[in-house]
Amino acid sequence: MTALLLATAALAAWLYLIFARGGFWRCNERDDWPSAALADWPSVAVVVPARNEAEQIGASIASLAGQEYAGPWTVILVDDDSSDGTADIARRLLANHGEERLRVVRGRALPEGWTGKLWAIAQGIALARALPRPPDYLLLTDADIVHPSDSLSRLVAHAHSNGLVLTSLMVKLRCRSFAERVSIPAFIFFFQMLYPFAWVNQPRRAIAAAAGGCMLVRADALAQAGGIEVIRGALIDDCALARVLKLHGPIWLGLTTRVTSKRHYESLADIRALVVRSAYAQLSYSPLLLAGTVAALAATYLLPPVFALLGADLPRLLGAVTWGLMALAFAPTLRFYRRSPLWGLALPVIALMYLIFTVDSAYQYARGRGGTWKGRAQASMQSDLSELP
Repeated sequence: MTALLLATAALAAWLYLIFARGGFWRCNERDDWPSAALADWPSVAVVVPARNEAEQIGASIASLAGQEYAGPWTVILVDDDSSDGTADIARRLLANHGEERLRVVRGRALPEGWTGKLWAIAQGIALARALPRPPDYLLLTDADIVHPSDSLSRLVAHAHSNGLVLTSLMVKLRCRSFAERVSIPAFIFFFQMLYPFAWVNQPRRAIAAAAGGCMLVRADALAQAGGIEVIRGALIDDCALARVLKLHGPIWLGLTTRVTSKRHYESLADIRALVVRSAYAQLSYSPLLLAGTVAALAATYLLPPVFALLGADLPRLLGAVTWGLMALAFAPTLRFYRRSPLWGLALPVIALMYLIFTVDSAYQYARGRGGTWKGRAQASMQSDLSELP
């Protein structure tokens, strides 16, 4: 009887996810809007925080410097205490573009209570506001992101035409190595499950999210929200910013194949570092939420294949049906990343891997190494969570 109840509950969970969770699995929210021209193009400042990004910074900055944007715009790169020559690589581009188009500044010492990325962004925004023509929009983008030449124009036209205070793209992540093929489609699938993009894009719904690799922010809305400092300690800064800005107007989040990330993850250890950095922060550093998450993931992803392979009678049938449903739900994300739908059958194993990484995230936090990224631990047992939105 217990097996039957658990198998039924898992099936019910997947029926809810597929039919009542905003259609997240369909991957329908995309930047496929037609190009548009504006009569008066707003001014834009592109702010790029960079910490030890020598491998990717050249391609990223070159793609930004090559934007075909009709309005006034400039790129501001803030070097966040890099030790690998990141800033020097960017400065070499000054010879071709000049400081009116590209500025490279060294970040100041990290103040207490700030994460490194947000402190770098704050400094870039302050510099942008001091320009002769302060920006109407801020494009916050990471140092590993490569934009097509019309990226800025398309983002601004879409935001301006729809009155958006935040327009964000989940950039196309690299998916070549075995570790990436195992992990990246599932990462996107889980993110969409947690934050259904269709719900994010509905003003009447409170749910809010963004993808930090590419966020176009209306400058006046950010100022009204209190500036970037209101989320200064947030590890999951993109979603924290989205929650703040959605209180001041509509936001939009979608997938794209046009804007891409050059960051590579050659091993599962690299994926682990990515997940461990912020997974426990997503659970508000709560042991109770961690326990609930472990139980929910085990029941939803692990029990169905166990019942399908080792169960008997009706639990076995229900387990097989549920396993098939999760594989079918995963298929559109796999197709988006040009992966075989057979990877869908491995989703329970992949979910187990992410579950282990989430528990590891809590363990690293307890050790005082929470939020570690590029040698900097940014969360501790003394974290003041009251400052986060």
